[in-house]
Amino acid sequence: MRCGWRFLLIGCAAVSATWSYAAPPERSLVPVTRPSEAPVLAFASPIPAEIRPKLRPETQIVLAAAAPAADVLVLEHAAPLRPHVRPKALELEVLFKKRKLRKTSVCGDIEIQGEPVGSVPGKIKACGINDAVQVTSVSGVALSRPSTMDCGTAIALNKWVDKSVKPTFKRRGPVVELQVAAHYACRTRNNRKGARISEHGKGRAIDISGFKMADGEVVTVLNGWRKNPSKRQLTKVWRGACGPFGTVLGPNSDRYHRDHFHLDTARHRSGPYCR
Repeated sequence: MRCGWRFLLIGCAAVSATWSYAAPPERSLVPVTRPSEAPVLAFASPIPAEIRPKLRPETQIVLAAAAPAADVLVLEHAAPLRPHVRPKALELEVLFKKRKLRKTSVCGDIEIQGEPVGSVPGKIKACGINDAVQVTSVSGVALSRPSTMDCGTAIALNKWVDKSVKPTFKRRGPVVELQVAAHYACRTRNNRKGARISEHGKGRAIDISGFKMADGEVVTVLNGWRKNPSKRQLTKVWRGACGPFGTVLGPNSDRYHRDHFHLDTARHRSGPYCR
């Protein structure tokens, strides 16, 4: 019985020895640095020169852009950014030019140059003009000959040239002259016997046959109406006249206007008549 108990005790001791925990280490578990490597700390030492970004070399283009131009005025920091004063001589030149234009302007518009004519009696009944003017240029564009008309027609002509003719021929021109085929004339419509008095006989009409450019080129209605790019430009100015003028006739209207635009300020109940 004693042997049995002893055997059991010995067995239990063996089992206990098997499951027992290992003895605690003499030192705490501290990580040990590997012998072949040193601790890597980004903030411990400066970045090696070989891995720093290198400055881009300055090229001639960069240097030229950074350098101030020779003819550019370099302002001091304390100097206010004010526009340069216009030279007095230039101011006087502009002033005298405006005064001269005002003296030779008519119909109360400096853009309409010419001279007053006064009353123009007609040779036949229903002809004639009250307070007529003789126009030499409108909106800076000369007329090929002085043209007699009333102020309503002169104002309409100036508006058409400024808003339609000049912009249309801007790239091709600029336009410097209007070719005048006819202005005031005491006659019937299309010179037909027994017809009504033409608007030309009342000073309300002008016929334009062509447009002269600064380089000497002349775009005529007769030759340009049938071919591009003149056709597109002539069609545009013909259409632009419809509004400032009450009647606009061109090559598509009849055989009498195949070589010019007839423009008059007659007013119609149904609005502008344009063909």
